[in-house]
Amino acid sequence: MEDFEKFLDKRLYKKKFKKLKDSELFEITEDVFSYYTLMALYDLINSGVIDKMYGVVATGKEARVYWAKAPDGRDLAVKIFKVETTEFRKTRLKYMIGDRRFSRIRRDLRSIIRAWCSKEYRNLRRAHDAGVRVPEPIAFKENVLVMEFIGSEGVPAPLLKDYPPQDPTSAYNTIIEYIKRLYLKAKLVHADLSEYNILNNDEELVIIDWGSAVELSHPSSHEFLLRDIRNISRFFERLNVEIEDPLIMYKTIIKSELK
Repeated sequence: MEDFEKFLDKRLYKKKFKKLKDSELFEITEDVFSYYTLMALYDLINSGVIDKMYGVVATGKEARVYWAKAPDGRDLAVKIFKVETTEFRKTRLKYMIGDRRFSRIRRDLRSIIRAWCSKEYRNLRRAHDAGVRVPEPIAFKENVLVMEFIGSEGVPAPLLKDYPPQDPTSAYNTIIEYIKRLYLKAKLVHADLSEYNILNNDEELVIIDWGSAVELSHPSSHEFLLRDIRNISRFFERLNVEIEDPLIMYKTIIKSELK
């Protein structure tokens, strides 16, 4: 009986996805999309979050980012985490173990990736609400995260490492302020902050890749905070910015949180 139900479910999926293709909602063909990914995309389209999907604009070991459109014409970034990758087991569990929000997740790969997608959405929401400039989170389903597209008409904004700011001192102060807001208001630490995950969108700096961010209760949160500060300080020091000593800044932020 169970096998028959799975058969019916897959037949329904094929019928639904064929309808999506026939209606030209997709301008991409991705053979690597899993059954669960396609069903998640179907649900997001059916619920009015996504209107049309286009091609890949960024790719990495763990995920691909696609350009899409919302029903109102707004540009969207659709981040799809690869369900077949082993990178999560190797590099990402340390950011989840110790996070009380994910203490009960199962250890199979699909459950880990679903939790990671949820984690990035929640972190984005908390950072956004605290006044940190991030891609506005819109929705998530399974291993699919939908957020604001940073760029224009399918062309993503460049990374800070490739497009340094015209006013490095002002940019440095902005990122340090975001680190403080994140810690003191959102009660989070990005934990993977560097010039590799900050976009320079016409001199507006936007922090991306929030899956690694942890709550202050995480046992390594202070270690991650100091590392974030040092990474940012090192980058801007190369741009001849007069930086504050990272260790002093770290201690100041910690003391402010305790007041």
